[in-house]
Amino acid sequence: MTQPRPDQLDSPIVGRIIKIGSRLNTRLFKLSGGRLGGTWRVGSAFKKPTPVCLLTSTGRKSGEARTVPLLYLRDGDDVVVVASQGGLPKNPAWYYNVTADPAVTIQIGKQTLDYTARTADDTERARLWPLLVDLYADFDNYAAWTDRVIPVVVCSPA
Repeated sequence: MTQPRPDQLDSPIVGRIIKIGSRLNTRLFKLSGGRLGGTWRVGSAFKKPTPVCLLTSTGRKSGEARTVPLLYLRDGDDVVVVASQGGLPKNPAWYYNVTADPAVTIQIGKQTLDYTARTADDTERARLWPLLVDLYADFDNYAAWTDRVIPVVVCSPA
């Protein structure tokens, strides 16, 4: 950890706020075909809105479909997402779901397609991380606030 993590991140309410915000964003996105909730405008994205997709995976414990809104980067035909969870100490649940079952769907705007998710290897992550930080500069802050290596997930068309 190179920077002290803000104390408020350790509050139990932070996780609840993330969940509520994700559910609200997902509903708005689905209802509007991505017109609402299709961009993130918080933190470093305030002046440079960042695109949002909906990633649906299968819950590793429940077996049920789980949908989360995520910032994304296009890399050719691939969609790249980051399991940052705002720099919290643990990876988000969706990351464990896609490592258990890599078959996912991703909705961008009104279009939903099937993908296969995998964690980027070290070389690929080294290439993608600067592009992701250019997309959303706060990813670097998140990485500095946690001891874990934040996973970069590459989703390739199925």
